[in-house]
Amino acid sequence: MQRRRGRTERARKRRRRSSGSRAVNESYRSEFIELRKWLKERKFEDTDLVPASFPGTGRGLMSKASLQEGQVMISLPESCLLTTDTVIRSSLGPYIKKWKPPVSPMLALCTFLVSEKHAGRQSLWKSYLDILPKSYTCPVCLEPEVVDLLPSPLKAKAEEQRARVQDLFASARGFFSTLQPLFAEPVDSVFSYRAFLWAWCTVNTRAVYLKSRRQECLSAEPDTCALAPFLDLLNHSPHVQVKAAFNEKTRCYEIRTASRCRKHQEVFICYGPHDNQRLLLEYGFVSVRNPHACVPVSAEMLVKFLPAADKQVHRKITILKDHGFTGNLTFGWDGPSWRLLTALKLLCLEAERFTSWKKVLLGEVISNTNEKTSLGVAQKICSDVIEETHAVLRKVSDMKEGTVSLRSQLSLVEALRMEELRILQASAEILSSLLAPFS
Repeated sequence: MQRRRGRTERARKRRRRSSGSRAVNESYRSEFIELRKWLKERKFEDTDLVPASFPGTGRGLMSKASLQEGQVMISLPESCLLTTDTVIRSSLGPYIKKWKPPVSPMLALCTFLVSEKHAGRQSLWKSYLDILPKSYTCPVCLEPEVVDLLPSPLKAKAEEQRARVQDLFASARGFFSTLQPLFAEPVDSVFSYRAFLWAWCTVNTRAVYLKSRRQECLSAEPDTCALAPFLDLLNHSPHVQVKAAFNEKTRCYEIRTASRCRKHQEVFICYGPHDNQRLLLEYGFVSVRNPHACVPVSAEMLVKFLPAADKQVHRKITILKDHGFTGNLTFGWDGPSWRLLTALKLLCLEAERFTSWKKVLLGEVISNTNEKTSLGVAQKICSDVIEETHAVLRKVSDMKEGTVSLRSQLSLVEALRMEELRILQASAEILSSLLAPFS
């Protein structure tokens, strides 16, 4: 006779399930209860989605019922959206209208977020602000020694991003000073760089695309960002398709699923066909087994393993530049990209066949020697990047042991580098199989 399990054992089993592969419903949490009330006051109708915590992705939205293809899963009324219209209608409006030169739509949104965050309980947006992240993991927020561990193309973009945000903050300080009448505290303490960076990351990582009408008091930069409470709890997956747009008839921002979703599963949206370096730069995370993930190859790396005696190499590089073949050269899950192999085939052209360079760019096979040489150079580049990636991962591991405060940031770099290592290893195997017939 089978022994009956007691209540204690059943409770342990439930805990194991909830802490393992199952989602944990978080709709009971006070901040989400308050958000629901706030949304309802703004005419948001209840949905079959609830906040939950998921293993691997963290906080997101779970479906309480099965979703069918084409079904509207969220319809967020215009009154719930935070746009530049919201900012202009607020107490900041008169100050923005007076300031010359006009502030940008991004600066207007950031200023509003900092102001409302400072207002605390007095803010009409408190219920939304309370569920926003307290900090972000975009490269602009990472410590310099962590940014140094990023792949070179991403590191350069991260430094550009940081400089852009710092310049925006510095150029806005004069405008911030005019807002002093709105605050009891010194305006410099309200609009600190830390507060501004939090606001900038909030807009940059969470805004949906919504083209707004031109505001005469704002600069001519595109006004296309809107913050969408509750809707922005949806996490990204490169494997799903959704349709997201503002419905002019219903005056709601709608998310319509293009595929089915089972009951009690996490519901995803797709931010776009982005590789992991782009996802980390703009959103602060890495997607595992991302089909769009790739490892860029720099123009400098292209010539590293070419024969030193090739007197035509500079002419070949000029041709590649003139025809746009020095960018977007990558290794992917399916091996070296066509553009990378084409660039290498041109660079590996024998002197007597140099006049055939146009045929190479059109994808024609010039000779077995050219095919073998270019694949061999691709293999050497791949091996070189693998070695570099291993070296960085060892450094990350050592830093995680010695610098506890940076562990979460280092783990992000580690995730990116590990994913790129898997891509490179897949490419190395493919290159070996492509070279096999020539051996």
